[in-house]
Amino acid sequence: MKMKSILLGMGIAVSLIACAPKDADIEKAIMEKLSDTTEVTVTVHEGVATIVGTCDDEAFKKNIERSVKSVKGVKTVVNNCQIPQPNVEPAAAAVIINSDAELDKSVHKVVDSYDGVSVTVVGGVVTLSGEIKRDKLQPLIQRIQELKPKKVDNKLIIK
Repeated sequence: MKMKSILLGMGIAVSLIACAPKDADIEKAIMEKLSDTTEVTVTVHEGVATIVGTCDDEAFKKNIERSVKSVKGVKTVVNNCQIPQPNVEPAAAAVIINSDAELDKSVHKVVDSYDGVSVTVVGGVVTLSGEIKRDKLQPLIQRIQELKPKKVDNKLIIK
């Protein structure tokens, strides 16, 4: 009698297991449901569905997961879908503009070595006036630009 009970219990267990959907069938049903979604793939092992691939955003990732969970035979879902980071360009380096007092002091140090050149600084704008030799103009302008004024207004007369 005990033997019959054991065999009957084993027979019922085997028939329940045989009736459960196979992983391959579950996977096929999922792929049919997601046929228009080529960015992800799903594998199934013992009823656990694993999603891999690239999802556009968090909403898309959750929708895929919901769709996979709704398939008969799926016990749990492991969602390994990756969301790519947006291409963000680094912000341009900020241009630091010196205050008028600082700028005035620095500009005067530079201009003092050039005879016949005078300078004024108002609102970050450096105005050069007077006379200068052609070969000394470019180095002067370059040295003043290195001080980062808002603008250089060149009213110099070239000799």
